[in-house]
Amino acid sequence: MIDNGLVLLAEQRCREASSLEALAFTIANETWQLLPYRQAQVWRRGSTGPVLLAVSGLATLSEDSPFTVWLRRLVDALWPSLGEAPQLLNLAEIDSDAGDPTESRILPAALVSGWQEWWPAHLVAVPLAAQAERLGVVLICFDKPPDANDMALIGRLQATWSYCAWALMRKPGRRFAWKLPVGPRRWAIVLALVLLPLLPVRQTALAPAEVVALKAVAIAAPIDGVIKAFHVQPNQVVKAGQPLFSLDDTTLRNRREVAARALDVAAAELLTAQQKAFEDSKSRGDVATLQSRIAERRAEVKAFEEQLGGVDVSAPRDGIAVFGDINDWQGRPVVTGERVLQLADPRDSGVLVYLPVADAIALDEGARIRLFLHVAPLSPLEARLRETSYQAVLSPDGVASYRLRGAFDAESADSARIGLKGTAKIHGDRVALIYYVLRRPLAALRQWSGF
Repeated sequence: MIDNGLVLLAEQRCREASSLEALAFTIANETWQLLPYRQAQVWRRGSTGPVLLAVSGLATLSEDSPFTVWLRRLVDALWPSLGEAPQLLNLAEIDSDAGDPTESRILPAALVSGWQEWWPAHLVAVPLAAQAERLGVVLICFDKPPDANDMALIGRLQATWSYCAWALMRKPGRRFAWKLPVGPRRWAIVLALVLLPLLPVRQTALAPAEVVALKAVAIAAPIDGVIKAFHVQPNQVVKAGQPLFSLDDTTLRNRREVAARALDVAAAELLTAQQKAFEDSKSRGDVATLQSRIAERRAEVKAFEEQLGGVDVSAPRDGIAVFGDINDWQGRPVVTGERVLQLADPRDSGVLVYLPVADAIALDEGARIRLFLHVAPLSPLEARLRETSYQAVLSPDGVASYRLRGAFDAESADSARIGLKGTAKIHGDRVALIYYVLRRPLAALRQWSGF
């Protein structure tokens, strides 16, 4: 049964919306009292394509997230096929059409696979239109197919949503009139507008940063194995020769025992052959073969003993043990040469900055770096650029970035503790204000046009 009171209340809330964003929020979140859907999205018509206004249950949604990118592609594909009435789409039917090359596909196969990952099986597309003009669309996802009453309710709400969207999109905006003063003020303003773009400003960029050791010693696994235990804590001060971690030696000991037993067997066979060699010429020929086998077994036993000697890793020098959580390493298999931790010199700390490629600026050695630590944002640390990478790498956040390393000034070195993170502000050369403002738009235009 349809609760007319709730329907009238929902329609009233839509009519009371003061903006298109408020209307979209009401449609996406407050309609759930009438329809038991999982999620709803509200889209409007944009100059370059559909624009996402609201998603039920989410205050904000990242523009470059995989879910948002897939949603935009889906709406672009559905937009031409939308009619005037609400349209029920079923994943099973669309998936079968996509697998049949003889039928026209509603959605590409890539979007169908995304639907299987992100959405339930049933979708109702509700076009928003007024006066033969497509204004947007509301997508409502259901775990179960809506019945006839639900579709009738959606048809009723469609009329209200379309009217309210049309009224808000046609709402006249306020106009502001400004007149240029006359007399000397006019020329002063004109001169300021001409000279302002030429005002020299310093290029700056913000990027995530971390306090690191400039000359750290990497401690790697000497052999393949499983980390059994750590003998130090993260950021603990260690001395040269102090045990750092141990590898599980169970497998190595078992293999050494097997090799030792094989050596004993080979020695027994050699003794038997030597005793028979006095009477049997064939046994004399086997003596040399068995002696070579014994040498091979002895080499195997020695190799396993050397590997057992490397299961306990010690510090080659004094420093601070820099690594992650112990629980993340204990029981973890490692291969030979895999870095487990670093030994850092606390007196040789510096800053590591991951400068995104999109924010890259021209930097010279000695450029100023100000580090605002998360633990002390009001007390920035001063550093100077020491080296930059010529090839972009992925930062810990997955962003293509250039790695910058800087050394702290003498007054800031005492406050820089290895492992602290923050935001770095990198200072470049001075450029004209117009270049500073238009640098990124011009770069995007050049990338798009090829000139």
